[in-house]
Amino acid sequence: MALTNLSALTSPLSEQQLVQLQQAMADLTPVQTAWVSGYLAGIGQQSVAAQAPVSSGQSLTILFASQTGNSKGVAQQLAEQATAKGIANRLVSMADYKVKNIKDESHLIIVTSTNGEGEAPDDAIDLHQFLASKKAPKLNSLKFAVLGLGDSSYEFFCQTGKEFEQRIGALGATAIVDRLDADVDYEQVTQAWFEQALSAIEQTLEKGGVAAAPVALSAPTAAAANKYDKHNPFTASLLVGQKISGERSAKEVSHIEIDLQGSDLHYTAGDALGVWFKNDPLLVEQLITKLGLAPETLVLIDNIEITLKDALSEHYELTSTHPAFVEGYAQLTNNAALLTLAQDKNALRDFANTHQIIDVITEQGNEVVTADNFLLLLRHTSPRLYSIASSQTEVEEEVHLTVGTVSFENKDGEQRYGGASTFLSHRLQEDDQVKVFIEENHNFRLPSDPDTAVIMVGPGTGIAPFRAFMQEREATDASGKNWLFFGEQTFNEDFLYQVEWQAHLKSGLLSKLDLAFSRDQSEKIYVQDRLRENAQEVYQWLQDGAHFYVCGDANRMAKDVQQVLIEIISEQGNMSVDNAEQYLTELRQAKRYQRDVY
Repeated sequence: MALTNLSALTSPLSEQQLVQLQQAMADLTPVQTAWVSGYLAGIGQQSVAAQAPVSSGQSLTILFASQTGNSKGVAQQLAEQATAKGIANRLVSMADYKVKNIKDESHLIIVTSTNGEGEAPDDAIDLHQFLASKKAPKLNSLKFAVLGLGDSSYEFFCQTGKEFEQRIGALGATAIVDRLDADVDYEQVTQAWFEQALSAIEQTLEKGGVAAAPVALSAPTAAAANKYDKHNPFTASLLVGQKISGERSAKEVSHIEIDLQGSDLHYTAGDALGVWFKNDPLLVEQLITKLGLAPETLVLIDNIEITLKDALSEHYELTSTHPAFVEGYAQLTNNAALLTLAQDKNALRDFANTHQIIDVITEQGNEVVTADNFLLLLRHTSPRLYSIASSQTEVEEEVHLTVGTVSFENKDGEQRYGGASTFLSHRLQEDDQVKVFIEENHNFRLPSDPDTAVIMVGPGTGIAPFRAFMQEREATDASGKNWLFFGEQTFNEDFLYQVEWQAHLKSGLLSKLDLAFSRDQSEKIYVQDRLRENAQEVYQWLQDGAHFYVCGDANRMAKDVQQVLIEIISEQGNMSVDNAEQYLTELRQAKRYQRDVY
């Protein structure tokens, strides 16, 4: 029933209260309206609970761990729906969870992502290791469920979720629903799982365990107050798009400045910007032509009729392929070569990772392919997250990014480009619109004490958040020392923000600068080599309380840096490798070792 008809009903609200309610709800999106509905329902349940019999003490704990924020968002939705059902619950990041408390839980849901090669995200490391250790308690009374988020293009798809389920189950706990392994377009499947899991929770909570005292909410942060988010992005505009890598560089890197004026968006140094992008119109045209379809064919997207051309431009991933697409297209077209490929999972995954959608379409105009059945094979577009390269204290209603353009040649020598990176660096022109939102990253923050020293390791575009860090330290007159390790291929072509870093060094804001340009000499030199060369001083800084940050490639650089850091701690601290690893673990637990890796 429409809100405007509420006054016609018998209502406990006064006429003035009804008007105020209507005004408050008028500008809400459907997603926001649904959230408010669940929130109010939860309050209603909790007020009833105040008069209910004493609770059995049973409740639901929802733990989440994520590198990018997706798991947190999913866990928040789950908690809101649990509250709306009157299920007492608390939502906790694994980074803040006391692992020994798991023995006291009655009902637990874990929502977790997985890092690239099957590793647990940083937030999950302590609980993940604890459950595999001899110290892990028996969990015979625990009822639990696991929701894993991942990308099926990777070999270890949802591996951390699988391991949590195996380890908790081995300790005697009972799984109340099947684990969900959700792919990149996870929002298509999570809602049904929420309903199944919460129904099972309701059935297994002891009498009195549903109605319970409300859970205290976390203190709001700067980004938490933003009215725009992933589902309701702000339409910003491009201020500056400037290539900052040299003409002869093997890479193309651009500095992007986006105008946030009118958004009231707030961010903190270390946060990321989510960017919704449009696919290249030329790629869309080529794909439709290759499929033999008409661009003006009407298709349904979220119950709205739009053209195939518009659907492929804004709603579907075209520049990244996944194994399920290759399998689905092979079966749809009965393509012998692709059907054979699909039988070898490793070969299929490698093929998907090196081919874009248009390269999988092997035949021109196959009559069995229609607009509708082709779209069913595609993933929905996901926003891309970029580490913010500015401090809002310095740039106010702007946000800056450092964007490396993704490009490569396919096997036929045709140039292929990344979707978001070329949208930002090539196709977006000054004053053009771009939809954005802020993604908080609580695990990548400057020290609260401005006197604390920081060591920053950021090769390539990993330099982005450290540019923000230095702007913040300068704007707030922080007195702590700052040491940067930067690396790329060549000094002349690839020293990103060179003038700024040299100015910081001259002013004294930057205490030390160590550079590693791998191609400027016969023997390749990387940031981890520079760390090793400065082992004694790096260790002394750590001993004196410095925070250590790493940003950039997760699969190689970040692992190499961590290994060298353990070696430095072991050698300079005169301790065993095991003790050095424990030293690093304690740094991470104290939030003195933080990583923003991808």
